[in-house]
Amino acid sequence: MKSAIVLGAGIVGVATAIHLQRRGWTVALIDRKEPGRETSYGNAGIIQSEALRPHPMPHGWDELAKIATGQTNDVRYRLSALPHHLGPLLRYWWHSFPARHARVSAVYAQIIACAAPEHEHLIREAGAANLIRRNGYRVLHRDQAAFEADVAAADALREAYGVKFGIMTSSDLQQAEPSLVDTGIGGLHWLEPWTASDPGELVSAYARLFTRLGGCILRGDARSLSEINGGGWSVATNDGRIEAEAAVVALGPWSPGLLKRFGYRFPMVRKRGYHRHYADGSRLDLPLHDAANGYVLAPMTKGMRIATGAELAAPGGKPDVTQLTRAEQAARKLLDLGRPVELEPWLGTRPCMPDMLPVLGRAPRQRGLWLHFGHGAQGFTLGPTTGRLVAELMSGEKPFVDISPYCPERY
Repeated sequence: MKSAIVLGAGIVGVATAIHLQRRGWTVALIDRKEPGRETSYGNAGIIQSEALRPHPMPHGWDELAKIATGQTNDVRYRLSALPHHLGPLLRYWWHSFPARHARVSAVYAQIIACAAPEHEHLIREAGAANLIRRNGYRVLHRDQAAFEADVAAADALREAYGVKFGIMTSSDLQQAEPSLVDTGIGGLHWLEPWTASDPGELVSAYARLFTRLGGCILRGDARSLSEINGGGWSVATNDGRIEAEAAVVALGPWSPGLLKRFGYRFPMVRKRGYHRHYADGSRLDLPLHDAANGYVLAPMTKGMRIATGAELAAPGGKPDVTQLTRAEQAARKLLDLGRPVELEPWLGTRPCMPDMLPVLGRAPRQRGLWLHFGHGAQGFTLGPTTGRLVAELMSGEKPFVDISPYCPERY
């Protein structure tokens, strides 16, 4: 029987472990924390079937100037941190030119289209349907030009891929979300995405499914990964060192750091994000993206969650809650937000590759070492889909989509 160690118990690692277990592998899932407690825990809980084109870096001087001068809350940066990001950001910018972005989007759409069906299999088997709604999410606009641009982009997606959305007037939005005291000029309702009331608990439910299938979850330190003379891999856990013939690096933003020891240099844009829950106030029916203020307000089990945009900070830099504070101020103008649940906001890092595509496949120079990371802001959406792809590759099956655009060799 084939054996594997999967490093990282976020949704990407958990999904990979499940798909390997189904194919007859003996699998140990290793993390320093409980499953789903890092990046997979901190998102807006949306399985985004409409996100068929990855978000490019802007090229217009107006947009870049707004970011540079701190006029937008979508992206925030610290000047002292830019040297850590400059190389990957320039490559991200290069891949964002229209022709290159179109090629990336054509590939990306293939895996996004599989996201909800792949989640559905796991949701059903894990008994997690109570955590999922299938009614989409909404976008609030205050600026007419931005609204029209959003509608035009949505129309292009509908024409190309058949995605479904509705245009909402201010009164439509007020009727749909009576707790809102400001509905701007209206917005969009993306009709097909799914939402989770507790993303971390959904990953935990998938992890429990993995153990029911015979998998093993252990606490351990991924940095202890080492190659065994004669073949195979080992890692230290709280229960002792374990060995397997294959290892999968599914550590999200921590993956490049580990892989440096094995001679690899993967450029990555590490985007910080924050969230906080609020209780005893009004609740929305569906998540709401406040387009002008760069955050999502999502109804969760623990209360209304504010999830922020992207912050470019130095590795290990101190938290900066400016984005969250601005988002909270804007949200309090929309509804009675209530009181913060957590004393300190949650902070996590999204692992974005410069070409906006995840890294999937065999490490070029080590036998039995597999790579699975770099999903950007769509790890929660794509984990089950790319987990299946990696498991198919490892098992000698033909992947259900062309895997070459995601290969590690491109770096």
